[in-house]
Amino acid sequence: MSKPYKIPESVLVVIYSANLDVLLIERADKEGYWQSVTGSKDAQDEPLIETAVREVFEETGIRIVDDASTLAPLANAVPLANLRDWHLSNVYEIYPVWRHRYAPGVLNNTEHVFGLLVPRHSAITLAPREHVDHLWLPYREAADKCFSPSNAEAILQLPKYADTYRDLI
Repeated sequence: MSKPYKIPESVLVVIYSANLDVLLIERADKEGYWQSVTGSKDAQDEPLIETAVREVFEETGIRIVDDASTLAPLANAVPLANLRDWHLSNVYEIYPVWRHRYAPGVLNNTEHVFGLLVPRHSAITLAPREHVDHLWLPYREAADKCFSPSNAEAILQLPKYADTYRDLI
């Protein structure tokens, strides 16, 4: 049975620390392609916040939990309140190398941007089929290292959006 086509609606999650260091992960299928967490919806009706929670866990091992009382027993968990929808979206042309994953004729993807505040010491567990390395960089350096212009632009917006989260720090 063939794999279903990807839905051309995705999330981009900028994971960052209180001092505005940003987590980048290197793609396994494209050496030198550094990015934030990204991923498509699994179903048309999947809420974007659920897509973000799922993708963060799949790609980094960081658990986003709704009930703060479950934080202590769970390794690498952060509260759902630390995940914020920036209410930004980008429509971009899907890179030709990845178009085969989408239905014929689908050329564009809509990406919704989220930010996730995590402790800088968070352990990162990569999905080896998707990513091969990770690093933390100050946000401007992280933006410079991203291969995706929309990802770089989102990271450059971090100080503006992080200011709205001061209650979490």
